[in-house]
Amino acid sequence: MQKYADRALALGAADAVVFDIDDIVFDPRTLLKCMYGCTDWGKNHTCPSRPGNPTMEQYKDMLTRYKKGIIIHTHDKALSQKISFQIEGEAFRDGYYFAFSMSDCALCKTCAATEDAPCRFMYMARPAFHSVGIDVFKTVRKFSLPIHTLTDQDKEEQNWYSAVFID
Repeated sequence: MQKYADRALALGAADAVVFDIDDIVFDPRTLLKCMYGCTDWGKNHTCPSRPGNPTMEQYKDMLTRYKKGIIIHTHDKALSQKISFQIEGEAFRDGYYFAFSMSDCALCKTCAATEDAPCRFMYMARPAFHSVGIDVFKTVRKFSLPIHTLTDQDKEEQNWYSAVFID
């Protein structure tokens, strides 16, 4: 797994750490923050609010079947997604056929879901690390990675986290 963390760093990640599945903190309250704190609620194909998407319980069941993975930290949403998707592909080609990345989607300026159109990049879009019931704050703090609530988005550097589940 360290190979993938090292590769993420080479691709521009600020930090990349290997995790065991027991390091991932699940908390269904993340859905409340999605529903009542996210301006994208219901507007993206990867959003938990979209019809046909798995429930948080289903995501937890799927994700806890993995044993390991890496957490990727950047200061740019698009870079986080690009790196995690690249690592997913490399792990897949290495024989980890269930490798799966999770990151906030930054593929389109406006998601096609707002027009009731199909996803433009359905093979690349992934759900956000936090939108599936993972408490990103508690999870990344286990690794002493930087994260805090922003008081001024225009003046503070944003921390973006993605993950690649590998098995």
